[in-house]
Amino acid sequence: MSNLPKRIHIVEEGPREGFQIESAGIPTARKLELIDALSETGLPVIQVTSFVNPKAVPGMADADAVIKGLKPREGVEYTALWLNEKGFERALSKDKLTLRGQITLSASEAFLTRNQRRTHSEHAAEQRRMTASYLAAGIPVETAAVMASFGCNFQGDIPHQVVLGRVDEILSIAAEAGTSIGRLSLLDTMAWATPASVEALVGMLRDRHPSLDLCLHLHDTRGLAMANAYAGLRLGIAHFDAAVGGLGGCPFAGHAGAAGNICTEDFVLMAEELGVATGVDLDSLIECARLAEDIVGHALPGRAMRGGPLRQL
Repeated sequence: MSNLPKRIHIVEEGPREGFQIESAGIPTARKLELIDALSETGLPVIQVTSFVNPKAVPGMADADAVIKGLKPREGVEYTALWLNEKGFERALSKDKLTLRGQITLSASEAFLTRNQRRTHSEHAAEQRRMTASYLAAGIPVETAAVMASFGCNFQGDIPHQVVLGRVDEILSIAAEAGTSIGRLSLLDTMAWATPASVEALVGMLRDRHPSLDLCLHLHDTRGLAMANAYAGLRLGIAHFDAAVGGLGGCPFAGHAGAAGNICTEDFVLMAEELGVATGVDLDSLIECARLAEDIVGHALPGRAMRGGPLRQL
């Protein structure tokens, strides 16, 4: 347990990750209600929407309206997702957002083809163009991500060497553009990670690129997200993505039961009980989870919202 970080940094993705997959349309006002509530919990970063094709992801058709209705709270960063130049141009016009460029590749070409309709070589070329656009606009490019880092519903197991190769390619793209990557996110897009594979891949990456700060983006389709996060904490990882109530799932994951990110309040509860500071008010976050459940109109998988935080008698 000696490698546990003293404090972790959580990016809340519920408003984007969660609402993108809901079949029923969520009113913009209710999305903003949840974002406002999350802003009061101590979460430092909230991903509020994505600038994508509304025909492909109808739940994000109101992205512009969401940004317009934001009431930014001091000390909280509001971010968005985009997948191409058009999406970036939309984001660039929104002064309420904190923008950072990111180089993203996929360890699974099968998933990439399904998700973005590109081959790996086409996507790598697009990432080079996007990196140049970020830097030309004065947007820093210091983070990167590898989708399907642990496995793929369409391609099966992903050898760790493939992920290492993608990371090398990302670092090369950054170097060519005159920038450098400080943080790398390992995206368990389709929930294939296990504690053993987290330990193995993290170990190999640290041996090869010891200067990279790692982040875990974990989905819970197979019920292993919390165990994987625990393995990450024990390895000293201090950056995680999460979704309040366990909202969400990837609409292109090819799994009818695809689940959202690790549940934020459940993860905060575990971290705090391990003595790892989060800076998040758990009681307020639990209320946000209950609000999220009310907004989507069906049960969410979060447990802390039902069991409550641990209390000393």
